Amino acid sequence: MAQGVFSHILQKDAFLVFRSLCKLSMKPLADGPPDPKSHELRSKILSLRLLLSILQNAGPVFQTNEMFINAIKQYLCVALSKNGVSSVPEVFELSLAIFLTLLSNFKQYLKMQIEVFFKEIFLSILETPSSSFDHKWMVIQALTRICADAQCVVDIYLNYDCDLTLANIFERLVNDLSKIAQGRHALALGATPNQEKSIRIKGLECLVSILKCMVEWSKDLYINPHSQSNLGQESKPFNDTDNDSGNSTMKSYGSVNSINSTSSSQAPSLSLDNPEEFESIKQQKEIMEAGIEMFNKKPYKGLHYLQEQGMLGTAPDDVAEFFHSDERLDKTVLGDFLSENEKHNKEVMYAYIDQMDFTEMNFVPALRRFLEGFRLPGEAQKIDRLMEKFASRYYECNSNTEIFATADAAYVLAYSVIMLTTDLHSPQVKIKMKKEQYIKMNRGINDSKDLPEEYLSAIYDEIAGNEIKMKVSGSTKAPTSVAKDITSDKQRRLLYNLEMEQMAHTAKALMESVSHVSSNFTSATHLEHVRPMFKMAWTPYLAAFSVGLQDCDDITIASLCLDGLRCAIRIACIFHMEIERDAYVQALARFTLLTAASPLTEMKTKNIDTIKTLISVAHTDGNYLGRSWLEILRCISQLELAQLIGTGVKPRSTHNYHNRGNVDSAGHPIEAFDPEVIARGGLDSKRLANLQEQMGETSSQSVVVAVDRIFTGSVRLDGVAVVEFTRALCHVSLDELANVNHPRMFSLTKIVEISYYNMGRIRLQWSRIWQVLGDHFNKVGCNPNEDIVFFAVDSLRQLSMKFIEKGEFANFRFQKDFLRPFEHIMKRNRSPTIRDMVVRCVAQMVNSQAGNIRSGWKNIFSVFHLAASDHDEGIVELAFQTTGKIISSIFEKHFAAVIDSFQDAVKCLSEFACNAAFPDTSMEAIRLIRNCAKYVAEKPHMFRDHAGDEINVPEEDRVWVKGWFPVLFELSCVINRCKLDVRTRGLTVMFEIMKTYGETFQSHWWRDLFQVVFRIFDNMKLPEQQNEKAEWMTTTCNHALYAIVDVFTQYYEVLHDVLLIELYQQLQWCVRQDNEQLARSGTNCLENLVISNGEKFSSDIWHSTCTCMLDIFRSTIPLSLLTWRPETPDTPESPSSLVKQNTIGEHDVAYVGDDTQDNISVESSHDNRSLKRADSNHSVNSSVSQESREHKIPRSKVSSDQKLFQGLLIKCVVQLELIQTIDNIVFFPTTSKKEDAENLAAAQGGVSVGGTPAQEEDQGMYQYLKSDQLFLLADCLKESHSFAKDFNANHEQRNTLWKAGFRGKAKPNLLKQETQSLACLFRILFRMYDDEARQNDWDDIEKRLIQTCQEALEYFLSLQSDSHREAWSSLLILILTRLLKMSDKRFTVHARAYYPSICEVLMFDLKLEMRSILRKFLQRMGPVFSITSS
Repeated sequence: MAQGVFSHILQKDAFLVFRSLCKLSMKPLADGPPDPKSHELRSKILSLRLLLSILQNAGPVFQTNEMFINAIKQYLCVALSKNGVSSVPEVFELSLAIFLTLLSNFKQYLKMQIEVFFKEIFLSILETPSSSFDHKWMVIQALTRICADAQCVVDIYLNYDCDLTLANIFERLVNDLSKIAQGRHALALGATPNQEKSIRIKGLECLVSILKCMVEWSKDLYINPHSQSNLGQESKPFNDTDNDSGNSTMKSYGSVNSINSTSSSQAPSLSLDNPEEFESIKQQKEIMEAGIEMFNKKPYKGLHYLQEQGMLGTAPDDVAEFFHSDERLDKTVLGDFLSENEKHNKEVMYAYIDQMDFTEMNFVPALRRFLEGFRLPGEAQKIDRLMEKFASRYYECNSNTEIFATADAAYVLAYSVIMLTTDLHSPQVKIKMKKEQYIKMNRGINDSKDLPEEYLSAIYDEIAGNEIKMKVSGSTKAPTSVAKDITSDKQRRLLYNLEMEQMAHTAKALMESVSHVSSNFTSATHLEHVRPMFKMAWTPYLAAFSVGLQDCDDITIASLCLDGLRCAIRIACIFHMEIERDAYVQALARFTLLTAASPLTEMKTKNIDTIKTLISVAHTDGNYLGRSWLEILRCISQLELAQLIGTGVKPRSTHNYHNRGNVDSAGHPIEAFDPEVIARGGLDSKRLANLQEQMGETSSQSVVVAVDRIFTGSVRLDGVAVVEFTRALCHVSLDELANVNHPRMFSLTKIVEISYYNMGRIRLQWSRIWQVLGDHFNKVGCNPNEDIVFFAVDSLRQLSMKFIEKGEFANFRFQKDFLRPFEHIMKRNRSPTIRDMVVRCVAQMVNSQAGNIRSGWKNIFSVFHLAASDHDEGIVELAFQTTGKIISSIFEKHFAAVIDSFQDAVKCLSEFACNAAFPDTSMEAIRLIRNCAKYVAEKPHMFRDHAGDEINVPEEDRVWVKGWFPVLFELSCVINRCKLDVRTRGLTVMFEIMKTYGETFQSHWWRDLFQVVFRIFDNMKLPEQQNEKAEWMTTTCNHALYAIVDVFTQYYEVLHDVLLIELYQQLQWCVRQDNEQLARSGTNCLENLVISNGEKFSSDIWHSTCTCMLDIFRSTIPLSLLTWRPETPDTPESPSSLVKQNTIGEHDVAYVGDDTQDNISVESSHDNRSLKRADSNHSVNSSVSQESREHKIPRSKVSSDQKLFQGLLIKCVVQLELIQTIDNIVFFPTTSKKEDAENLAAAQGGVSVGGTPAQEEDQGMYQYLKSDQLFLLADCLKESHSFAKDFNANHEQRNTLWKAGFRGKAKPNLLKQETQSLACLFRILFRMYDDEARQNDWDDIEKRLIQTCQEALEYFLSLQSDSHREAWSSLLILILTRLLKMSDKRFTVHARAYYPSICEVLMFDLKLEMRSILRKFLQRMGPVFSITSS
């Protein structure tokens, strides 16, 4: 040994001493049982003690100098591999102590050696059934110390389980410990039950220890909810402190706790521990292991899997390299694969052998090296293929040696060596081959020459002395099947010694093979490593703890299991491993027996402890429990019942509920907790007392307080956890309430409690909690059991009061969310008692908290809105009183707070108005809506300034959208939904509001408003019962029409641009309905509208007006009167088909009548006309229809004919109305009537006719109408006259109609239409003829006048009946009077045209006034035509 390697002679001496001690400790002991006094054993023990002392007290040089490290690897580790399997307990114990010290101080240099020690010795002893109890006990004692060191535990996982090529030490360790803890391990023969139990407890201790290390390692990630409270430091969740783990771990055994000692910081081989990187390696390793496992069963499948996963290349070289490098492959399978006669297998085999270098190697060593990687197959052809390639490669590597002439010689020799090995070393071959025979067998193989005899002799000797074997690899842990055949201790010891020898041999060979391998050891620092460790190990832990709790009643085992479960839950929580956390919490909950299927009578101390543990978990890990809260709260719910057994009280449940049904599945039926029922179940008094004592523990002060702390502690849960907690509690509460026979309210009361506790949270968190709670109250509020609902609603009320007290800033919606359950319960629960209570609660809120309510008003009005449609007087009355109070007094004081819900308030009032059962309330509600309009008018600025939900509404429109429109819209809803008296009141109020406040309305507001107003008429388009529809048209539509015209007139300036056309369309619609009253009103309103506003009309508007009248005229000409035929067998056409044929004219429409009226005689309608026109408010049914009731076909037989006749009749009425309307518009109402009266009086009295028409004419619209517009009206009148004339002349058609039921006292006629249309026409033309302003049109007027007069006179002369001629007398008086008023010049023109016809008129028997006026005409002709002097 060179001096230069050591810096001091003492170092060299130390090295030599150390090496000597190692060699001394390896000296073999004598065969047979060891003698404690023998020199060999004593020297071995002494050397091991000295070595332990050196390692424990090693200084920095020893711990870091390469020479000493190498000495440990080459000498000490090999010595340990020998002594680590010693059957002498003291030697074994010392070896373990040395190993622990190495693990503590030198692990960064001994990565490979530690693996061998764990894999081949520690774990093998634990897994071997033949090993003695003492050995197992010592190993598990050592493991206890290792498992208590957090650094060591994490390092083992990181360096072995996350290394692609090394064994999964941590995984195997946990699995072995889990089996021991479950009592499923290989039992040591002859061990007493106590020993078995103690080793089981030790296994559990180790598992819990590892978990505690993991908890401690990741402790910085844990946030204790109670550390954040203001209540001072709570007790820590675990007994072990939160400082370094060393206090409770390896230090107590005199060894260094973890490699965080001074030496490790200078260790050259430490590398960084990036968790992602290691997790990735671990995943790759898992893939690799899965692939290798597949390969060992089905080679092709395994290779394909690894190639698919990207872990292995597809080239033969890649596969061959993998075969060389991985020790885990099954050597037999590998040999078979390489020797197959497939192309791919051969390519891989060639690559495998080509990757070996046999240069300058002797033949047998080369063959040994070739055969150590796989097991040679038994088939001759397979061996042949392998040997052929081996010989070729060997010859290639050693072509310069002169032993072999060709590769064939090497091939034959190789084959012969294999045969020799089999012959010499196989127990089946009884007669062994001699050396001479072997030499002789190989004669002439070297290109027909012999190989040197001494060469073959040397080969024979080498094979005889040392069989060719496969390379030693790690033990494959399969417990030997011999175990079950062992029957005596002696047999076991014998077998164990054999196994120990095998173990020692393997360990020594492996130690030697890795003594020069350097490898990086990573020292763990990162917290995140615990996650994959736990993910891998959680199932064996769970199995161990579950079995422990299930099987044993031993307090120690139960306590360890519960400790372990707590730690495991903590780790799963910290790393948010939900599946694992849920599994552990469920296991814990199951062992409380509270929710399990097993009877409560089996409750033992361990179950009580489990309950306490569960409560403790809830307390310390609440922030992380997520869905697992459900299991915990279920147990706590059942715990309340268990406490009753302890106190001997009968369980309470809500009464007054008698439905039968299935008992809820979550937990025991409630009877299970009744002491009397349990006693009846066959328990003797002693066992019952014992059970009661156990149960009494559940109601001990500590448990009760701990349970309470879970609920009071909910304030310390974070924002996410508290929502999960709440959700779980609501779930349990629903389960409790769903129990049909015995619903319980334990969780419901707790929900109310936690609501109180948590109301002080920030609003964001609270609104998330309330989302869950509100939904729960919704469900509970609809429970069929009234007691439960009462409690829920009352709790809601109290909570709401408290919440509303806090107040709310503008534009927030927390109150709205909070109060929503009241709304939901009101909507869904039909129980009058509950609805009454909801209304009372809300009323109380309004009365006591009005000043603090903001967004909550919406819910309040919603509740009252739902109450408004109720049939219970008390509910409606209370709701309406409160609403009235809000409108009358709270609006005054807090309008700004309520403004957001103003629309809801109006909607609510509208609903009260629409409740037909309480008419007084309806009227009062409409009054309050009128009040609301007053608030809008007085406070428009408040609506403008408050955007609310309508952010997109321009500021100037807000008062409309949020104020006026809701008021008017809801009134329109009242009109559309209510009975006559209420809707009439609503209509009156709606138009009164328009008239009072309309001057502030903008033009586009009016457009919106009239869309709503016109809905009153739209309503008629819906099919309804005929009589209701008729009533609606006769009353509401009628009333609305007049009101609309009044409003239009009042605000003409704003409205004429926006709405006139729509208004005309609406009037046309009214006229076209088959309702006489509505038709009359339509024309009447048109007349009022034009007379009131005509002087402001522009030329365009006049044009529209005239067009409107023309359209009405043309669309209401009853053309079918001329064409209708009764249905006969020969003519199968129905009236409707005839109507179709005759109504395809340009201006015609289809008609449907609802009531048959028969006679259209001039006389019968006359009185009615004067009545209607006298006061222009409401139309009255014509006397015709009253009188003709007797002639009607019975109502049951209202045929399509009668409906058609009804429609035609109304059209005739409209024609008359329109003629009168034109007359009234052009000349002002009553003007024409007065003129007719004057003319008659003049004719009768013989007074002179002269001068100008009455002054009133100027009041009409005549002066505002252009000539072409007047001509248009004249054409209409002419058309109407012509139709009436045609009908009256068609006697056959009139007879047909009369017979068909279209009749009164006489045949139908249109005399009035015939004469009045013509009279109006003449008035217009004569007025224009006298108008100086229209001189340009006089020629045209004159032509029209002469033509019309001639036609009229000719028609008069053709009339057959006196009555018909009599109807014309006032018309003739009008014409002649106007002619007499003309100037001489004009008179000349006209008299000349009419003279012949007038002479003919004299032939009839005329009345005095007619004769009188004719006389005046003829007298005037004398002087004008110079027949007489003037």
